[in-house]
Amino acid sequence: MRRASSSLLSAVTESNLSSRNLVTNLFSHLSPRRPSLLSPPHLNPTSNSHPLLPNSHPFSKCPPHRATQTFSLIFLPIPSRHSEIRASNLLEALESATTSEELLAAFKDMESSLDESDERLGAACLMAGERLDSPGFEEAHKALDFALRALKIFEKRDGGWSLSVVKALRLMGSVACKLQRFDDSLESLNAADEILDRLEFGSCSHSEVRLVSIAVQIQLASTKTAMGRRREALLNLRKSLELKKSTLEHSSRELGTAYKDLAEACTVVLDFEEALALCLKALEIYEAQFGMDSAEVVPVRRLLGVIYTGLGKDKEALEQNELSRRVFESSGLDTELLELEIDAANIQIALGRVEEAMNTLKRVIQRSEKESETRAFIFVSMAKALCCQEKFGDSRRCLEIACGILDKKGSASPAKIAEAYADISMLYETMNEFEMALSLMKRTLAMLEKLPQEQHLEGSIMARMGWLLLVTKRVPQAVPYLESAIEKLKNCFGPKHFGLGFVYKHLGQAYLEMDQPQSAVKMLALAKDIIDFSFGPYHEDSIDTCQCLANAFGAMGSYSAAMGFQQEVADAWENHGPGARDELREAHRLLEQLKKKAQGLPSAVFPANTLPLPPPK
Repeated sequence: MRRASSSLLSAVTESNLSSRNLVTNLFSHLSPRRPSLLSPPHLNPTSNSHPLLPNSHPFSKCPPHRATQTFSLIFLPIPSRHSEIRASNLLEALESATTSEELLAAFKDMESSLDESDERLGAACLMAGERLDSPGFEEAHKALDFALRALKIFEKRDGGWSLSVVKALRLMGSVACKLQRFDDSLESLNAADEILDRLEFGSCSHSEVRLVSIAVQIQLASTKTAMGRRREALLNLRKSLELKKSTLEHSSRELGTAYKDLAEACTVVLDFEEALALCLKALEIYEAQFGMDSAEVVPVRRLLGVIYTGLGKDKEALEQNELSRRVFESSGLDTELLELEIDAANIQIALGRVEEAMNTLKRVIQRSEKESETRAFIFVSMAKALCCQEKFGDSRRCLEIACGILDKKGSASPAKIAEAYADISMLYETMNEFEMALSLMKRTLAMLEKLPQEQHLEGSIMARMGWLLLVTKRVPQAVPYLESAIEKLKNCFGPKHFGLGFVYKHLGQAYLEMDQPQSAVKMLALAKDIIDFSFGPYHEDSIDTCQCLANAFGAMGSYSAAMGFQQEVADAWENHGPGARDELREAHRLLEQLKKKAQGLPSAVFPANTLPLPPPK
């Protein structure tokens, strides 16, 4: 298969699709006519307030097959040589503009020499919109005006089914995402994707369709990620990777970046197995392109270290960290080296090498700037090491220093600060200082409300808050947090993620405590399916979920179902052997109590406990 050049695809993947070919190509291709995409009462490109698309979306239904439609060939007048030269000069001025003012002035010159229906004006609108949407300009509202105007011109010419229309829709999707109009962004991008599916079988260049498809898939992934819908974004990133594999050379940097981006997305949703294979492929390409000891390879190694940590392979993670540190030590990049050394200390803590980690952190803190974020992160890692040594007083002092620094940095990089507060709250939770942990979690949630792309972290914190409120007997307060956590985590991790199983379980326990056994059974059944699938039926968490179901059915008076689950609990503990003798005895005791309940004996007591127990101090 013929492959595109790396430079061309690089332009595509950076959402900077060139529109120059639309200016130089003066003839329209065969295209089926479609109902109007734009209706003047709904969309006015000069208006400050307009929807992205009309209410009645023309792409809501698939078009008839191309063979059953009437084709029309639109011939554009061939311009004079003088007109071509002038258009080319104006286009170069548009391309070379370095400020918004220069770009708008160049466009105005070009606009004055072209008719409103001229294809070249549509291409110029698209180019101006793309430039205004790019880094260095970022004039979102003006970019949207140009995108709408380009769409109107292309739709009038092509009937709505052309690559030109797709490019305008992709730009609209990009701009709407930056304006946080996510539903509008998805509407535009889904329409573009639908058109591309049809063009794959039409008269357009197959390679060009693929290039534009890559840009649309990447923008779909960006929009869904910004909405917190990371699991859905994975589908678009996978599709863009497959398109790139069929378009690029297998050793190209762009393909390596695509593997890395997908690996990172998988890591965020905790799909470490898939992430590992992708990241190793990215590392192979980067090492071939730049060399094993290059700075370009370091971000891939750092990601690989995170993946190894997620898989519990801490030694492999530390090895990647050491390889990266050698690169920065030789190049004198001290800030990056500090970050890697903090990472190394955290891995050493995970490996139980706490004294070694403390020595690393003491060296690093001497080179960090006072009141810097880096210094705060060092104190958090120190607190983690001290907590492992049960030096809770010293750990608490480190956390207080870290919070003192971070309190002044809230607006600098909110995502990083929010993650740091989440880590700090978890350490307070580990030390059973639940009120301090809850206070910090609430502060973190307030920061995350402005960061929809961080819903995975927001959902995780809500789940932890719900659990803490449960174990401290504040059940009614726990329920809203657990319910919200379920919705956010489903979007981010999918409906079968093991973490979601635990939230269902805790919500079921809360409903049971609030005397809502039917709701409890529903939640606990969902929890059991997920936890059994993730860990197997004999895992302690699976057995405990089964016990909760027995409790819930017992509270409902459904003793037959309750005894079935209680027997399952007993069988599972028996499978554990002599080490679970006490648990097995308790399971049989509860089974006997259920039998007495079923017989109507008033002395029977069941269940013994419905809420999770707090960890021991």
